[in-house]
Amino acid sequence: MNLILCCGNITLRERWAAALRPIFTIYQTSTLQELRILVGQRVAFDLLFVHRVLVDREIVMYIRQRQPACKLFILSDRPDDTEGLDFLRLGVVGYANSYINPERLMEAARAVASGSVWVNQQLMQRLIAESAPAAVPEGGQAGGDSQKQQFTNLSNREYQIASLVAEGLSNLEIAEQVGITERTVKAHLGAVYTKTSTRSRLGLALLLNKRKPA
Repeated sequence: MNLILCCGNITLRERWAAALRPIFTIYQTSTLQELRILVGQRVAFDLLFVHRVLVDREIVMYIRQRQPACKLFILSDRPDDTEGLDFLRLGVVGYANSYINPERLMEAARAVASGSVWVNQQLMQRLIAESAPAAVPEGGQAGGDSQKQQFTNLSNREYQIASLVAEGLSNLEIAEQVGITERTVKAHLGAVYTKTSTRSRLGLALLLNKRKPA
């Protein structure tokens, strides 16, 4: 799987490359112009990790228009949740601190490569809050039969955990509220993802919130 790192700070770029090289074929560019040249050479790539200082909203929109299949991840020296939310609305799939530790960076890359979204817990909670369902007319129904079917095979505990995820709680917060270990929460959540055909907390929250009345 090919990944492009676009960052003018060579120390930072090499830091990212060292973390991601074990699982990706890495291409490095230091400017947007070099990125254009690389893409113009018809290099097929799956992920683009770009330093925030090189892009703004317009450039992100341009990249998304020209490379709609590209999974774009932005790394910022000073992450801001409002900015991150705006980028996610434009189709960015990841937003994190430029100095994220190597293990977390690899975890983030694997997550977005598999189709998930990667953001911090606070931003995830804001995304989930925005997914809250609109009011359902009297006599109406929140969600169709296909959505309901995705939850019928969940155990009571699994549905409880899915509901807490949809409220924006972290695994640790769920463990403390339910009275189980964080490891057990992760195990239940893995089963929930499988049974609901979702791959991330946001995807699960969106699916569950669609079927809940306001």
